[in-house]
Amino acid sequence: MNVGIDISQVVYEGTGVGRYVREMVKQIIQLDTNNTYVLFGSSLRQRNKLETFCDEVKNSNPSVKTVIISLPPTILDWLWNILHIIPIPWFTGPLDVFWSSDWTQPPLGKGVRGITTIHDVSFLHYPESFDKTIISVQNHRLKWAKRECQHFLCDSEATKRDAEKLLHIDPSRLSVIYPGYSSALNT
Repeated sequence: MNVGIDISQVVYEGTGVGRYVREMVKQIIQLDTNNTYVLFGSSLRQRNKLETFCDEVKNSNPSVKTVIISLPPTILDWLWNILHIIPIPWFTGPLDVFWSSDWTQPPLGKGVRGITTIHDVSFLHYPESFDKTIISVQNHRLKWAKRECQHFLCDSEATKRDAEKLLHIDPSRLSVIYPGYSSALNT
């Protein structure tokens, strides 16, 4: 099976989302050598961080492929969250599954199953605390994700309840995957 993963968030090393994606991808790729993984990343100024991460991950699983493009997040937000054009397989090649990032939801293309992560919906609970751009990006992304993704990973039971109540996502499409560090999996 060809599994695509948006790793763009790993460039934000000091953030929870960046750490979550980094550690989750490292563990999945290390534990699963049966599937082929295509790591997709986009950054205009931090391409080297994506390439370094990909090189690190490839050491644990040689069947990992990488696709790094030099586009800023604002362009992908516009292409994918607003216009919703250019399916992800156009960049990655054929995929069976694609796990999208916290910021963008690309069109998946025919036959591609989608997964995304909802870290929280605090922008809905406390909109006054967020920049209007963040609220807009999240609303557009989640609109497309609800249409295209078959499953949602939630960071906590509270996020799962919020996704059900505030985003009206069927609970059968929601799973809680707690954030963790690789050392926790080795015990």
